Amino acid sequence: MKKGFLIVLFFFGLLSTKAQETAPIKKIDTVKTEVVEVITTYNPKIADANKIKKNPVIKLSDKSKKKKLTYSIFSAPVASTFIPKSGVVKGIDVGIKERIYNNYIAAGFGNYTSPYFEAYMHSHTRFQSEFGLSAKYAASLDNIENTQLDSNFSNFLASIFYKQEERYFDWKVTLNSERNQYNWYGLKENTFIENTINTIQENQAYNHFNAVGEIDFIDAYIDKSILSISYFTDDYKSSEFLINLKTDLDLPIDFISRNLNNLKVRTSLEFLNGKFVNDYASQNELKYSIFTTKINPEYNTSFVGFSLKLGTKLFASFDSENSANHFLVYPDIKLQKTIIEDKLNIYTGVFGDFHTNTYKNFTEENPYISPTQFITQTAEKYNTFLGINGVINNDLSFNVSANIKEEQDKPLFIRNNSKSNGVNTTLNGIDLKGFEYGNSFTIIYDDVKTTSFFAELEYEFTKNITLGTNFQFDNFSMITQSEAWNLPTIQTAVIGKYKSSKWYATSNIFYVGERKDVLYASTSPSNLNSIQTLDAFVDINLNGGYHFNDKFSAFLKLNNILNSDYQRFANFNVQGFQVLGGITYKFDF
Repeated sequence: MKKGFLIVLFFFGLLSTKAQETAPIKKIDTVKTEVVEVITTYNPKIADANKIKKNPVIKLSDKSKKKKLTYSIFSAPVASTFIPKSGVVKGIDVGIKERIYNNYIAAGFGNYTSPYFEAYMHSHTRFQSEFGLSAKYAASLDNIENTQLDSNFSNFLASIFYKQEERYFDWKVTLNSERNQYNWYGLKENTFIENTINTIQENQAYNHFNAVGEIDFIDAYIDKSILSISYFTDDYKSSEFLINLKTDLDLPIDFISRNLNNLKVRTSLEFLNGKFVNDYASQNELKYSIFTTKINPEYNTSFVGFSLKLGTKLFASFDSENSANHFLVYPDIKLQKTIIEDKLNIYTGVFGDFHTNTYKNFTEENPYISPTQFITQTAEKYNTFLGINGVINNDLSFNVSANIKEEQDKPLFIRNNSKSNGVNTTLNGIDLKGFEYGNSFTIIYDDVKTTSFFAELEYEFTKNITLGTNFQFDNFSMITQSEAWNLPTIQTAVIGKYKSSKWYATSNIFYVGERKDVLYASTSPSNLNSIQTLDAFVDINLNGGYHFNDKFSAFLKLNNILNSDYQRFANFNVQGFQVLGGITYKFDF
């Protein structure tokens, strides 16, 4: 570096010495001449530049041109050492892809004069809209053996909906209608004379109308909102009106910390109003009117290998008929830990809830209740649980859990006391109604603590055959009542499924343990005399069918295969062996 610097310095020195030498003076004439050099800077402008009028031509030398690559392969035979073995490579049986049709019609008929019809129509339009219509009718027009009153029934459901996809949200409107007919046929045997039996009007019908509007937002703070309006009536001028507005929110809270997930908030506004013409003990009218609000914030996160849900449920309820107001706060917490990845999980948690009971829900659980009910709400003060689930060998899955819960004003079904001694058909000069002969049920409420154990298991033998079973044990601790009326202690079920390209079948075996109901000392009003025990029962059902082709198939339903004569509720025997068969046709417009 130093040597280079000296050379440069020496070079500039020679230049400066050369520049100081003076040129010889030539005498030409008497006039002196001088040379004046003017040095200035040059500032070019755009206008001074000449435009290139044609593209430059680049000529490559012969050395720069690409040369064609030529090659040759020297092939020689090589002895193969690979010998394929038959049966080593197996194909994957994915089955035959089933064609999906938008519409179908099913019709059938069975013993007990049981017609069956079901239809579903579905259509899409070019403007991202969707339309659907469905209807279902099932009935049994013959009576059950050894019943003194009519025991037939029928169920009819119809629904229609329209759905539209917009740019920022989807909306859907649904109209539902339902009519169910039953009979209070559960008379106590050897109690009523024939003239009294002929006087009883045992039929009852329930009518339900429901309109639902739903909006599903896309990428918004409001996730979904559903408005439901329902009206429920029966043949005894009972009526119930229910409005429910549910809205789910998805709120970002990353302004607190960037690592936080969104906060989910479920809200609900509910108004229930109804009336019964009179209660069971008197001719007084029964009314109920309840307004309930609910807020359920929920946050989901992960922490050191645990999946954690933290939430709470806040309720405000106003019962105007009974002048009762409630402000309740319950936990909503769940913790889950993976013990073995994709194999074994353990979970625990605690939550509470506040349920609004409705006349319609009671008729779905027990269609033989009387239209004389006192309606109130049920508070699930806490429900704590611990469980474990997982998969063994990818074929066997299981779930085992235990829980303890405490409920305030839990509804229980209990048989009404008869107002007839078997002969009279009037009381205090008023004709008895069809449900006042000890052949209907009422609701009573009690504070109940329940300890439960639940286990379920499912095994997939092959791709076509699966077998599942579940078992539940409940222990009830009552505050006021002596028994948990009509609630079984043990319930279990075994479910098997088979499906091939042509055949399909599902078998169900149910076992329900003993239940307790009441016996009265005399006609109403009277005190409880003793307890009636309903025997445990086993019910075996088999449903299956055969596909002739993609469009036509046949089905067969076999219920109560053992022809068991058991009682689901006191004095209400069930139908014996039932068989129903029919065909299904699928199509597109």
